Amino acid sequence: MSTLPKQNMKASLNEQGGFQVWWRLLRPHTLTAAFVPVFIGSMLAALQAPIHIGLFAAMLIASILIQAATNMFNEYFDYVRGLDNENSVGIGGTIVRDGISPVIVKTLAYSFLGIATLLGVYICASSSWWIALIGIISMLFGYLYTGGPYPIAYTPFGEITAGIFMGTVIISISYYIQMLSISWTVIIVSIPVAIFIGAILLANNIRDRVGDAENGRKTIAILLGHEGSIRFLTVIFSIAYSLTILFIMLGILPVWSLITFLSIRKATNAVKGFTGKKQPLEMMPAMKATAQTNTIYGFLLGLSLLIQLFIPLTL
Repeated sequence: MSTLPKQNMKASLNEQGGFQVWWRLLRPHTLTAAFVPVFIGSMLAALQAPIHIGLFAAMLIASILIQAATNMFNEYFDYVRGLDNENSVGIGGTIVRDGISPVIVKTLAYSFLGIATLLGVYICASSSWWIALIGIISMLFGYLYTGGPYPIAYTPFGEITAGIFMGTVIISISYYIQMLSISWTVIIVSIPVAIFIGAILLANNIRDRVGDAENGRKTIAILLGHEGSIRFLTVIFSIAYSLTILFIMLGILPVWSLITFLSIRKATNAVKGFTGKKQPLEMMPAMKATAQTNTIYGFLLGLSLLIQLFIPLTL
């Protein structure tokens, strides 16, 4: 954990005041993990029938709000438990460096969940009320990620939980509300996306490994160690890209989905960025590259489905 003074830390992280304080609270680099699954699920539906734009927009906004609320709960509960201080890297820093009241942060989180719930009512009324149950479970896990007596983020299951709920579940719901049905194809296609989303959490935990261990966490990064975690990150990246090739060969994904491999450079940068680094600040570029890998891969995957809609191409 860095020991830079508060003002030097803000300067090192290039943190600005004003609106930027609230923007950092949202942790915008993580919000693509909410956009990507909705886009992909909706494009999978578009291959079969015209999509309902209102449902697409509601699902997208609700997913982003839930992700932002999860980030705020993370900020709040880590502060309450004494895990974050003014020298912590990788957090919004609105409480420990900018002096925003923890109560305000928690209230905003609940407010975002409230708005997402209202959007969920519209989605359910336009599709199926079974979505309400799944939505409630998803929001509950978003809260329990860092809240509750046994936070998921402190265990080895944080990555897989994030991947399932922010990847597979959101893709499936985004498809279902358009088609009122689900298929194994949708679930299968969601697997690489879930892996990349889980990788964002893994990258975060690699960066914070030492500090997390000191505070009693048992993340995968802590269990595997620094070098082992980098190897694991490399393996899951390789699995995600290998599955993409397999799905294209099997006709599950269109040939256009080969464009997703344009994201592999960012994945390589992420692995190289962690290699040989020990300080959290040194690993920030690798963390950013991991998030960008998910963003670029997911956007290009959704785009490939959109292209397939207008220019069908098969092996």
